[in-house]
Amino acid sequence: MPDQLPNQIAKHIRDVHTGGNWTDSNLKEQLQGITWQQANQKVGSFNTILALVYHINYFVLAALVVLHGKPLDSHDKFSFDHPPITSQEDWDKFIDKVLKDAEEFAILVEKLPENKLWGNFSDAKYGTWYRNLAGIIEHTHYHLGQIAIIKKSILEKN
Repeated sequence: MPDQLPNQIAKHIRDVHTGGNWTDSNLKEQLQGITWQQANQKVGSFNTILALVYHINYFVLAALVVLHGKPLDSHDKFSFDHPPITSQEDWDKFIDKVLKDAEEFAILVEKLPENKLWGNFSDAKYGTWYRNLAGIIEHTHYHLGQIAIIKKSILEKN
């Protein structure tokens, strides 16, 4: 029988990205109907939707690198440095990539042996695998709430 905890963590990764979680909010649905212009639109002093989606995915990609057996090489200071999105096609491709990255992440988490979750993630200073995987899920939910509020604000103005 596959290890239960990695499967549950992978389920939470999928749920926050594509639906089925307890909060009934997910990235895919929140981004539906958002144009590339809206994704780039500033609301007050908040980050743009584009910046937040990039930021969420930045940490998924950092974990993917480690899951592929390579050293962690990400830096918070770069986590909002998104590429320019200047068309709907760019935006749609970006969202597709984010969702594909999340699915790859979930698939690799499912393959982890449960005992690995209690070992160090890349380096002892980062804590355990479990801490980092749960943290990425929490981080995604946190910024998902921001995206929902920014989206509502943008749609109310239009």
